[in-house]
Amino acid sequence: MQSLLQSNLKQFKKYFSFAPLLNINLSNSVKRRLLRDGFQNFSTQESRMFTSSPPAVDVVIALGSNEGDRAELFRNAARDMQRQGVVILRHACLYETAPMHVTDQARFLNSAVLARTHLEPDALLATLKQIEVQQGRQLSAQRWGPRPLDLDIIFYGQHQINTESLVVPHCLYRERPFVLAPVADLLHSSLSPSHAPLASPSSQAPEDTARGSSHLNSNGSLINEDMEEGVTGEGDVNSMLRRAAEEWEVMSRDIPIGGEDIRRVLPVGDSFWEFGKRTRIMGILNITPDSFSDGGQYDCTERAVQRAVEMVSEGADIIDVGGQSTRPGATKLTAQEELDRVLPVLRELKGKLGKEVAISVDTFYASVAKAAVEAGVDIINDVSGGTMDPDMLPMVGALDRPVVYVMMHIRGDPSTMGSLEHTTYGDVCAEVGNTLALQAEKAVALGVMPWQLWFDPGLGFSKKPAQSLELIRNLPEVRRRFTRKCLQNAPMLLGPSRKGFLGKISGHKLPEDRDVASAAACVACTASGTDVVRVHNIP
Repeated sequence: MQSLLQSNLKQFKKYFSFAPLLNINLSNSVKRRLLRDGFQNFSTQESRMFTSSPPAVDVVIALGSNEGDRAELFRNAARDMQRQGVVILRHACLYETAPMHVTDQARFLNSAVLARTHLEPDALLATLKQIEVQQGRQLSAQRWGPRPLDLDIIFYGQHQINTESLVVPHCLYRERPFVLAPVADLLHSSLSPSHAPLASPSSQAPEDTARGSSHLNSNGSLINEDMEEGVTGEGDVNSMLRRAAEEWEVMSRDIPIGGEDIRRVLPVGDSFWEFGKRTRIMGILNITPDSFSDGGQYDCTERAVQRAVEMVSEGADIIDVGGQSTRPGATKLTAQEELDRVLPVLRELKGKLGKEVAISVDTFYASVAKAAVEAGVDIINDVSGGTMDPDMLPMVGALDRPVVYVMMHIRGDPSTMGSLEHTTYGDVCAEVGNTLALQAEKAVALGVMPWQLWFDPGLGFSKKPAQSLELIRNLPEVRRRFTRKCLQNAPMLLGPSRKGFLGKISGHKLPEDRDVASAAACVACTASGTDVVRVHNIP
């Protein structure tokens, strides 16, 4: 009898503690029966109470942090939410903001997510508080003081909630630019099923939920049956988002983005970069004997490091190290051969360049990229956008440290990209933008955060000269294809330096004679909204 009671007590504690998540109100008589008999004397209908879920509801959750690795904390929080059945539909941009009330502390990183859940409000609150604690927050700490993670429920559908433990809509959200700005981003994003299937917390393995397991149809589009239909009625949050966006439009006239109070930022290495005020420079460092422009010049570690230091002194913000030529017809190396070239240089550079300089690895191999990240690089620059190695996107999504992933557009590979099939477009800007957007959705479905993504339209890669020029002229049209707000603000990188299409225009056959044309192309790219230019020569 004692052992039976103990067994039933375990069942009771398990299901009673889970009951709020399933919207179950257990009467005292039901509690006594469960404690005494377990489930053996419950009818089928009664037993179903413990496995059914309430209707889904869309919620908006604000994120804040000013301690520790803030970007990693946000990424971990998103994964934890997914594991607990809080399915993220959209991410806002990241904002760095001045602290309020207690001003003698570090600046905050803020964002927001739109999510869908079956959790009741109190259960959702408890889940978020649990995630805060798991990520290192002490709930007894100073109210307005520093914290590694703060998760607040801003909206729970259209519901108005006012209890001792929870007030929704959040009572202060209208007064806070660090809440209104990211919440407004969520309205201007497209609602698309993406990151993970909506499942009860116990119905899917945590790793599956955290990484996302949406699948692709024959056209490559993401499918998630649970997200095919939007939430309606009181569970729909869109009217709340519209109101918040209107309020932010008014507030932003006095508190504009880019001022001292609030800046839109992206994590790069140990820093947060603000884009839009100046164009960043990525210096090319090819550790190859056969690159089209500078092959053989820096194929030993000492000369490569010396060139990197030189480019930084000339103004480079990023050093992009490549061990494999992607010129048309180049011999394809194995991943190990490429790694043997770049790894010694990457390790040496990490101690030679300042913290303000980012180090990038130019590779389409997942194994090379992973080893480079472990060696300390901040950026993976993939000319294939994840199409040449099926392990690349899952690897980036599973990294312990979130790094920048540059996704370039290409059709085919360097050996086939010049074919008629791969250089024929109806509307090159639309097709390049749409393809990159689809690849971005795949990356996010595999655990990559939207704010890790940069985009490169791939000048000269599976494009004829006229098509590369069309892309430069109409870069805003390419960007317009990124319908999610956080992706619309993603940095755009272009690499016109010494490319063949500039030779066609200038009449210079030798790549090293195209530097003036390259400079002119970089000016044109910048005028079209490019955030980063990739070049051989800095001056």
